[in-house]
Amino acid sequence: MNTTLQIRVDKNTKKQAQKVFKDMGLDMSSGVKLFLQRVVNTETLPFEVVTKNGYTRAQERTMLKETKQALKKSKSYKSAHSLHKDILGA
Repeated sequence: MNTTLQIRVDKNTKKQAQKVFKDMGLDMSSGVKLFLQRVVNTETLPFEVVTKNGYTRAQERTMLKETKQALKKSKSYKSAHSLHKDILGA
């Protein structure tokens, strides 16, 4: 038994998606059905979800954790002169 699915998308996204599907010989309904069937078959999204920085949420959490740890353990300097002095051992 079929059921109806209603979604709201902006006009431009719909128009662009329709063009892509048409170029593949599909209509919008068939394209969305293919997407949903892929989700069901793989039990995942058919693409990797990333943040605006291009990383997964897990990668960003790891980077933030490592950054916090590095900041806690790192040595800070009040001036470039004191940094150079420490590096050069002078």
